[in-house]
Amino acid sequence: MDNDAIQQLRKEVRRAKRIASERASELHDLVEDRLPTAYQEIPQIAEACYQACQNWEQLNQQLEDLETD
Repeated sequence: MDNDAIQQLRKEVRRAKRIASERASELHDLVEDRLPTAYQEIPQIAEACYQACQNWEQLNQQLEDLETD
């Protein structure tokens, strides 16, 4: 993989990490500020957080694999 593609993947990893952090913050805010009245929102927000973290993990693993070769 060429250097430009690796740089692009690094950007994607940073973006995915930012999105995962934002989703985690939303989950935290729900727990800290809106429970128990907004308990119905737990599955939706938790799933979005889980998916964002999973996406970051996959991209990060791809980057680590490329950087160790």
